[in-house]
This record gives sequence, structure tokens and C-alpha cells, in this order.
Amino acid sequence: MEVVRLLMIRHSFLLLLLPVLGAAGTPLQTYIVQLHPHEGGGEAVSAAGSRLGWHRSFLERSVAWEQEKRPSSRLLYSYHTVFDGFAAQLADAEAAALRALPGVASVRADRRVELHTTYSYRFLGLNFCAAGAWARSGYGRGTIIGVLDTGVWPESPSFDDRGMPPVPVRWTGVCQGGERFNVSNCNRKLIGARFYSKGHRANYPTNPSEAASLLEYVSPRDAHGHGTHTASTAAGAAVPGASVLGAGAGEARGVAPGAHVAAYKVCWFNGCYSSDILAGMDDAVRDSVDVLSLSLGGFPIPLFEDSIAIGSFRATARGVSVVCAAGNNGPARSSVANEAPWVLTVGAATLDRRFPAYVRLGNGRVLYGESMYPGEIGLKKGGKELELVYAAGGTRESAYCLKGALDKTAIAGKMVVCDRGITGRADKGEAVKEAGGTAMILANTEVNREEDSIDVHVLPATLVGYREAVELKKYISSAPRPVARIVFGGTRIGRARAPAVALFSARGPSLTNPSVLKPDVVAPGVNIIAAWPGNLGPSGLEGDARRSNFSVLSGTSMAAPHVSGIAALIRSAHPSWSPAMVRSAIMTSADITDRQGKAIMDGDGGRADVFAMGAGHVNPARAVDPGLVYDIQPGDYVTHLCTLGYTHMEIFKITHAGVNCSAVLQKNRGFSLNYPSIAVAFKNGAKSAVLQRTVTNVGTPNSAYTVQVAAPPGVKVSVAPTTLSFAEFGEQRSFRVTVEAPSPPAAKDIAEGYLVWKQSGGQGKHVVRSPIAVTWVVE
Repeated sequence: MEVVRLLMIRHSFLLLLLPVLGAAGTPLQTYIVQLHPHEGGGEAVSAAGSRLGWHRSFLERSVAWEQEKRPSSRLLYSYHTVFDGFAAQLADAEAAALRALPGVASVRADRRVELHTTYSYRFLGLNFCAAGAWARSGYGRGTIIGVLDTGVWPESPSFDDRGMPPVPVRWTGVCQGGERFNVSNCNRKLIGARFYSKGHRANYPTNPSEAASLLEYVSPRDAHGHGTHTASTAAGAAVPGASVLGAGAGEARGVAPGAHVAAYKVCWFNGCYSSDILAGMDDAVRDSVDVLSLSLGGFPIPLFEDSIAIGSFRATARGVSVVCAAGNNGPARSSVANEAPWVLTVGAATLDRRFPAYVRLGNGRVLYGESMYPGEIGLKKGGKELELVYAAGGTRESAYCLKGALDKTAIAGKMVVCDRGITGRADKGEAVKEAGGTAMILANTEVNREEDSIDVHVLPATLVGYREAVELKKYISSAPRPVARIVFGGTRIGRARAPAVALFSARGPSLTNPSVLKPDVVAPGVNIIAAWPGNLGPSGLEGDARRSNFSVLSGTSMAAPHVSGIAALIRSAHPSWSPAMVRSAIMTSADITDRQGKAIMDGDGGRADVFAMGAGHVNPARAVDPGLVYDIQPGDYVTHLCTLGYTHMEIFKITHAGVNCSAVLQKNRGFSLNYPSIAVAFKNGAKSAVLQRTVTNVGTPNSAYTVQVAAPPGVKVSVAPTTLSFAEFGEQRSFRVTVEAPSPPAAKDIAEGYLVWKQSGGQGKHVVRSPIAVTWVVE
């Protein structure tokens, strides 16, 4: 039966990947077409009978008939909510013809982006305390989190709906049927599911023999695990006794266990295409989600070319909080993605949970490593001592343990050292096992430093940092017969300093908008345990026959759903708050010290700066009761784009609204975006800047706040007034921040500090903190 099922899946996905050619065999590709409704659009929609008919009319005017096929058969998606336009398959000449039509704002090629817990909720301080975030928010009850990812495994115990409230009456979504997925797979926890494959099908370069070997479900069902993992991290139900084959045991819960989940499958085996992502966002907003969680993205690109930024603008304007992963391209400077000022951008940080797996060398030295291989527990129960081999095959490929590159005779029965890189970490273990190796040591290279993302390996294995790898290789090259054993130490909590910013977490300053500090915050994103699909082993490898309801992943992909869950808690506690208020509450309440009360560290050394951690590490308990918030109206983002020098057409592509920047700036002299963080970019010798901020009292009436400032080195910061008084709840007060810098600090082009509004008097529990980042830019 299982063989038949796999054949059906492969046949279905082979059909899904059939290529499309235009007239005379002209190759087609997907284009996203944005329309300008203000240029005759309304009348055109009426004439066409519907928005869909209007969209089709553009294809009828620019695409020739193909035998019996109408040009409108090329249409993939018709967007109505977060975007005005459509996606279609076009030849290059047809795309050029479309660009020339009246009412067409832009035609751009589809773009592919990449996908970027039993303990993490406790690490965040979420508990059953009557004054805690869960109690104050009702565990997120009544909120809906839309997760755009690889789909969902509905049978996971994390999506059990026992104890869940009824589906909100405002919900208008569906449970879309498909391969091994039907209406009965949805419930009061997983209230909706859809899938979007047209963009992927149109863009993937078809190879029938390759397609036939792929395992994929043509439905919302998750075949890869990423979507199931992120959805359960945000809002998974309580699952007692959860573990990964015995490791990391505990009770699993999402950050907002009372929230509902809607899954939008926009990512497939070859990535995520903008046309599919836009379609998912379009439906999600129309379905009435409260929070959109996107653990995907790429490198930073201009906002007017970024489909996620464009779609999220309208989502935000409609009251939806959009939470995005910052990306995994750290620690490179200005690598942060999803940097639009209307989204909440999340970097990754570590937990104080470790999975030690030591390497005891033949010379008596012990190297620290980590692994989630379910091996023997305890230092005295180490595995068998084995001979060590490295680069068994004498090639670069064998050093990286690529499949087919290892000398089976040289590694049989031995412990193989594999350099990290090129292929996945777990893939290397599979390659070693298939070639006859008995165990593996995964060695970080210089670029990985001491980063310690672990895997559920298919053979006894551990990951060692770069310093340990250097010592290990030195021992192998010098010893006549190098040997070692791996000693698995189980799960250790509370002994490691945390949180620290993950080495891979993308960094600011923002490449396209340095006047807004990104990322906004960091959250747990390293070695996160969450739900896993039943078709995959916990390593994610096709050949892994083991099964577990949970597995471990690392990335800003894991950090983002933590913050999506916190956003749901805040929306549940304060349903009238705008997305900007929710983001402000999360940012101004964030921690800048670790669990030991010391400064949060960055990767394997050094203090984390604001371009690594933004406002700091999220603190849900304080976020649901922030005292003051910085609100932003959708029109303020338009004014902000004008201050950045964006053209009329570039702003239209983002906001779908016409704007005269000259008039806007004339009306808003001295405008600065009311962002919770303060970022100043001095350009071409500028030495001072004045910024305006406005806070809204969401705490107690008859309260007062006093400012405290720690100016960046070499920078003078003054605030006026220095005290803010509020007589009523909801009252607003404004203040002015003047930043002066005669010259940049020696040998540096960045400086940082902070501004804090501290509540005074007997009710002085609120501390509202804003980081200050100053950069000097030469254009």
C-alpha cells in the first residue's frame, strides 16, 4: 500500500511539473503584473464585469491565440486584496507588450526565495502565573495566525483541538482538499489550509526523471517538515511527554497555545515563488487572519521589487501584523532581509539548553561537541573507541563527505571527520553510513566558527566548533594511529550563557533603509524542538526510517514564529491595537541582558550590537503590558518613503496609492517615522538631526515617565521634554530627540546608545526602551 501511495504522489507531482510552452515552442516564464486602478481601472473593471475579467482582458490584448487556447489560459493568479494585479506565463515579447499597455504599473519576473518546542516557551518566561502573558491574554484565544510555509501535518498532536474555543465567526477561510488532505483534517485548532503551486509549477525547470523521484503532496499537507515545525512553534497545543527519540523531553507548547492556525502552503521542494506567496497573502488577509508569519525570504532588495514587502503593506493597512524572518546570511553586515518598516523583522538567538556530545581523543584531550543522536547517556558510558580518518579519498569532496567521494575501504568501521559546508549536516552522516563508516565528527570551518546547530543524525555523530576542529585535525595529522570516542551527555539546561545572537542571524544596518533599525528583535531560533510530519524521519532524510512527532531545527525561520505567537498574545489581550502598536510593545519591552544579567553576546564572542539584536531579546510578559507604545498610521509609511527619495511610481508599486511627494513633504516638514527604535544615518558630512516621536499611554491613567539617555560614544543626544505626564488611558504625548555628532568615532562608522522612558512614582513598573543607532554614510 505504501509503495502504491508513493507512486501516486510521484505521478501527481510529475503532472504538476509539466512544462508550458508558448506559440512555436517559445519558452514561457512567470511574470507578476501590477495594475494601476486609478488610470481607468474602475471603469475597466465595470466593463469587464469583474476584477478577474479585467485581469484577463490585459492578456487578451497582449497575448496571441494558441490553437484553441485563449490568451487568458495563461493566467495563474488574480490578486485582489494585498495586491492589484495578476500572475501569468508570458514570453519575453509578450511581457514587453503588456508593459506598454495603459493601466499597467509594472511587469516583473517571478522571484524564488528560500525558507529562512519543548522548552523555548519556558525560556521566554511563559508560565501559568496569574499575572503572566498567558493569563493576561487567555493564551491567545480568539486570534488567528496565518503561516505561509511548506504546509502542515494535520495529524500531529500539536494540532489537537481539545480545549480550543469555537472557530471565530469572522473566519472566511477554507480547508482545501487535495492529495491526502480533506475537510476532516481541519478542526478548531487548524481552522484552515490552502496550497499554491501554480508559480512553482510554472517556474521549475522540468526534468521528468528527477520529478519522478520527488516526494511531494499536491495539497496543503507538509512533505518537508518546515511548515509543521513553524506552525506548532507559534501556536501548538500542549503535548505532554514530547521529545525527539527521547532527547529534549518535556511538555511541548506553542507560544500562543490558545490561538487558531491557518496554513498556507506556498513553498515546495525547490523553494518559494513570489507569485505563490502573494496569492497566499492575498487569501490570508481576506480570510481574516490576525497575524501573518513568514519564515522565508532572501537577500535584501529594493522594497518596490520585493513581493513580500508589497503584499505586507496592504496587509498591515488592513490591521494584520506581519512577522518575518530576518534571514540566515549573518554575520555579514547589511545582510538583513524583510526590512520593510511595516513588518516585524526577527533575528535568531540561542537557548540555555545544550545537547553535549564530547569527543574523547586518544591523547586524553576532550573536545566539546553537540548532537541529538539518541546514543548512550552519561560521561562514563562513552561509545567504542574508533580510529579517526579525515579526507578519506584525498580530495576536497571527501573532506566534505559528499556522497560517492568517500573511500569505502579507508573508512569502514571508523570515525570519519567531515568538514561542514556544501551539503547538509545530516546528509554527511548519511553519506558516511552508506560508505561503511561507524561514526562521524562534523567539523566547523572558519566561516562557521563556534555555531552549534544540531541534527538528529542517522549514526553516532557530534558537531564541534572551529577551535576544536583545528585541534582535532592537528591530532589526526600527528598521531601514528589517531583514535577517539563520542560520549553523549544527554540534555543540559541552565548551564550555558543565553540568550546570545546566533552567528547565522542576518545583520543590519538595513541596506535599503538605514534610517530604520533592522532587525527589530531577536527570539529563540537555535536547536528548537517542535512538531514534525509523520512521513519523515527526524533527520529529514528520505532514507531515515525512524519516526518522531517532533524534531529539531535552527534558523531565523524558527525565531519568527516565536514572535508571531507573542503578537497573537498581544492581539488577544488588546484586540483594538494596530500592528505598529503590537510591534512597539514587543520592541520596547525586549531584554538587553542574558539570564545571568550580563550583556547579550554575539555568536562566539563579543557583545551583540543593535545591528545584530535590534531592540533586544523578546520578553512576552512585559510585551503584553508595555506602558507606552509608538503607533504608526499607514499614511505615515508613505510619507517616510517620500523622505527616502522614492519616486512616484516606486511608491505606487509598494502602496498601490498615487502620491505627490513634494506636496506631502511640504505638509510634513521635519517628518520622522514614529518607529520604536531610533536610527540616524548621517550622510555626506551632516552633523545633526532632529527626530519627533509620539507615545500613547496604554498603561495606567495619572502616570508620569522620566527620560534616561545613554548617548552613543562621540554623539550628543538631547530630549525635550524630559518628563511626560498622562492623565488618561490612550492619551498621547510627543517629544523631540536631537542627535549631534561633530565627527564619527575613530575607526568606526557606527555608534549606539539608548533612550528609556521610566515610569515614576508608586506605579513605576514600566520601562520603555528604544535603542539608538548612528551610522555615517558616504555616498
